[in-house]
Amino acid sequence: MKTLEDFKNGQVLLIDKPLNWSSFQVVNKLRWHIRKTFNIKKIKVGHAGTLDPLASGLLVICTGKMTKQINTFQAQIKEYTGTITLGSTTPSFDLETDIDQTYPTEHITEKLIKETTKQFIGDIEQYPPVFSAIKKEGKRLYEFARAGETVEIKPRTINISEFEITKINGLNVDFRVVCSKGTYIRSLSNDFGKSLQSGGHLSALRRTKIGDFHVDNAQSIEGFIGSLSDQ
Repeated sequence: MKTLEDFKNGQVLLIDKPLNWSSFQVVNKLRWHIRKTFNIKKIKVGHAGTLDPLASGLLVICTGKMTKQINTFQAQIKEYTGTITLGSTTPSFDLETDIDQTYPTEHITEKLIKETTKQFIGDIEQYPPVFSAIKKEGKRLYEFARAGETVEIKPRTINISEFEITKINGLNVDFRVVCSKGTYIRSLSNDFGKSLQSGGHLSALRRTKIGDFHVDNAQSIEGFIGSLSDQ
């Protein structure tokens, strides 16, 4: 059973973030319940790496003095599983926005899909999505995108150490990726579609690992709140 001192001295909480929750909402929920449980006004709580609302999976939450380790956790290798839907693109590279273009897929074979993954192994240049929280000129990129404004985005060097196709079901391609900090799986999905001389967008995403932390050891938001109510 955790005490207030435990949370102040620092805890690393592994949370399995559900769909349609922002990482910020999860942090706020946990902070509110910790404050309520121990009847305190303030406690530091932060997450080590954002997950989009349309993604589920591992969120590393730090409390108290452990928030100083957030940058260390953020820099660690990450693993994701998900689905790329071929033959169409969206402005956000995922399901946040509607399909804007469709492309031919008749030429795409299972062999071609698996061969194409090799182009993305190692250090590669990647353009972040325009619908992202990266700041430029004091504004988030998604603010420019939602206002219909075009803005120059510079590519970043990222590293993909593993890119495995786990299942192909029609135009839906399931994958597992192990990658460095700063990798956008949405951009990878879009670039993968282009490399197949077609289009592609991310239709499902789950973060399974951050460094040595695994989602199998994570608890639900409700599970964490339940553990506090046992105090």
